[in-house]
Amino acid sequence: MTHHHRLTWTAALAVAVAAIAGCSESAAEPGGSPSDGPKLAVVATTPEVADFVRNVGGDDVAVTQIIKPNVDPHDYEPTPADLQAIASAELIVKNGVGLEEWLDRTIESAGFAGTVVDSSQGVTLREGGHHDEGEHAGEEAGEEGEEHDPHIWHDPRNAKVMVTNIEKGLAAADPAKAATFAGNLATYTAELDKLDADNTAAWQRIPADQRKLVTNHDAFGYYIARYDLLFVGSVIPSLDTSAELSAKQLTDLVAKIRATGAKAVFAESSLPPKTAEALAQQAGVKVVAGEDALYGDSLGEPGAPQGTYLGAERHNTQVIVDALAG
Repeated sequence: MTHHHRLTWTAALAVAVAAIAGCSESAAEPGGSPSDGPKLAVVATTPEVADFVRNVGGDDVAVTQIIKPNVDPHDYEPTPADLQAIASAELIVKNGVGLEEWLDRTIESAGFAGTVVDSSQGVTLREGGHHDEGEHAGEEAGEEGEEHDPHIWHDPRNAKVMVTNIEKGLAAADPAKAATFAGNLATYTAELDKLDADNTAAWQRIPADQRKLVTNHDAFGYYIARYDLLFVGSVIPSLDTSAELSAKQLTDLVAKIRATGAKAVFAESSLPPKTAEALAQQAGVKVVAGEDALYGDSLGEPGAPQGTYLGAERHNTQVIVDALAG
């Protein structure tokens, strides 16, 4: 199907969907829902954000998660079902920081005029590259979302900001349930504090000069900054996943791995491990892939321990620390 053809078809579908949504919405609007009424219909973009919404919303929300596990969120193409879910949602929750480049167009096609919760609001953003560790992004980068690193959830303190934003959005959309949402938020925030403390304790097992990370793409900047690691380099030298290393960059990275004594190259669940494997082989270090691949952009399958934010983050820390301790 040509691009143009697909757009026309999408537009036609959007009109139909909007018409359906319009009827049901106007009927339900007056007076808000009774507290035992229907669940709040929430669309969440990424697996992480969807998991946060489920934890804060509990049984009072019906969450439609757009991006499935191990799908790269950077180049996602929305489906007709996504449009339909967005058209009939009462609330949309996104990661923000330019991660969901496709979302604004999709909201427009679906004719959604409700509230979009940007879960990144109030998070201190890091600039794109790892070379400016410790510097916070200046005003001037304001409108160019891609100048900032969108993988904010890898620092549990940022996850706390995200769930707090989500709780505010849910409470505003369904005030009758506000107390329940606040209670869920408190419970989950305590879990995030524990995750942060456990990560810190795990890293204390590794001597400071061995805390070196080579990853598949630049997804772990916030994690690296939080636990004071050294970022040696990544197979894909970019925040999004479409860039690839040139032969020279590959050779340079191999040299850097050898020079720094980094012990492993870590593959990621949502990216093919081929280049990471080749790199590790050239550098003479181990590649951590397969079951042990890190969750950089995604979570594991629903129902698996790594299918939740907490589980995926625990997995990442354990895998990295074990590999570096070995």
